[in-house]
Amino acid sequence: MKKKVLKPLFKKLNAEPQFSEESNTQDIELKKQDISSNYDQNLATFKSIFSIPKNIDIKVREFIIGSLDRRAFIIFISTMVDAQSIQEGIMEKLIGNDQPSGKIQNITSSPSERTATNIGEITEFITGGVTALFVDGDTQCYLFETTKITGRSIEKSDNEVIVKGAKEAFNEKVIDNIALIRKKIRNENLIVEAKVISKRSRNDVFLVYEKDLVNDELLQTIKDKIASIQTDRILDLSILEQYLEERPRSLFPSILYTERPDRATSFIEEGHIVLLMTNSPSCLVLPATFWSMFHSPEDHYLRTPYGNFIRFLRFQALFVAMFASPLYIAITNYHVGMIPPDLLMAIAGTRERVPFPSTVEILMMEIAFELIREAGLRVPTPIGPTIGIVGALILGQAAVQANIISPIVIIVIALSGLSSFIISDVSMNFAIRITRFLFIFVAAFMGIYGAVALFVPGLFYLVSLKSFGIPYFAPMTPHFISSKDLIIRHVPMKERFRPGYLNPKDTVKQRKG
Repeated sequence: MKKKVLKPLFKKLNAEPQFSEESNTQDIELKKQDISSNYDQNLATFKSIFSIPKNIDIKVREFIIGSLDRRAFIIFISTMVDAQSIQEGIMEKLIGNDQPSGKIQNITSSPSERTATNIGEITEFITGGVTALFVDGDTQCYLFETTKITGRSIEKSDNEVIVKGAKEAFNEKVIDNIALIRKKIRNENLIVEAKVISKRSRNDVFLVYEKDLVNDELLQTIKDKIASIQTDRILDLSILEQYLEERPRSLFPSILYTERPDRATSFIEEGHIVLLMTNSPSCLVLPATFWSMFHSPEDHYLRTPYGNFIRFLRFQALFVAMFASPLYIAITNYHVGMIPPDLLMAIAGTRERVPFPSTVEILMMEIAFELIREAGLRVPTPIGPTIGIVGALILGQAAVQANIISPIVIIVIALSGLSSFIISDVSMNFAIRITRFLFIFVAAFMGIYGAVALFVPGLFYLVSLKSFGIPYFAPMTPHFISSKDLIIRHVPMKERFRPGYLNPKDTVKQRKG
């Protein structure tokens, strides 16, 4: 009996998902229509669209306009607007006005940005925090900018920390983010263009660029890519980044993610395009190369010798983070002759009572280090760094005293882990950490020859990567005209050209005096 009851249930669970196509079609057709001059019809339409009174934060206020003696209603989302501005600037002015006037804008003190007639367009404005006014007999709706959404103020950057230079970072308010860019680029050619993505959440994406610099073909390619996205929701730029990448499964990122407005503006003035999004405390820079992700904004804030010193340290840290552990495994297992005799005896003495091979030692400590790193990030901020330091000290000391790990392995892992922190870009940091494990495995099987065998095709793979048609290692390979800000940074007076791979409308950014 139970089997007979359960069979229909399993059939329902395994059935194809059902889509309410008829309901969606009706909503789409309704939003394509214009509003009516009939007061009751408009009121019923928008109550139906916003599910009033079920939707508790959607408010409708009905009243009589004093001077016109006509019925009117306003509709707004109470959690996204300034209620005092609506009450004092719109309702009280309209109800208490006794002087006849033919224009609503002349009566209210709240600024009316525009009027609209399309139901779908009006709906989008309301969901964005705009107050809509409908007047009996009018075939247009009056839209008032009353948005007031609480959020974080402008704070310091958490992930891209620098010693010298601007400290402010983007926050979740896109208006603040645009203002931060406008503050740094006071140019009438700076364009902020809005696009709506996703069918349900209908979030706004803003393309920021300078029209007298950006390559029109590149700009159109990015616009087409955004327009081709067919999904119900994209809530953050991190998700949008995965939709825009040409190779979303690649270990290495092809789009630059930054939360610093000074870094974004520097790319805009080179001819790049920056994407901002509502509710995202960051921006995307398109296109991006390996060098743009590897460099730090502090390189340019410091004097040239200091900036180059930090950059050389970063390059050394890149190779130490990627190759220190694999080289230790390769040399101790396959190429013992490369080690000086005194050092070889010291290493052998420390490993005399360790029961595990060097590969197992390295893997154990690498995984432990990654666990401590993630634990330090996830726990509350005041105790996070403490857990990381104390955990590493206790774990390392206990492992050495228990003869599970040799002291030299602790040194190698510490150097490798600390070096990885110097790579500030989050995505590039992950790529290097994962690549390190790949080199560990090949070095364990084939020594240095295995590491070289992986490095060469890996380099070919990186050269094949492109970001919106731009080669990953440009302008080094293939060669393009540029300011040559790659491995060595020149003095600012010598950086005369914008990147040639972007093909900007104005290539020269600094002319000879």
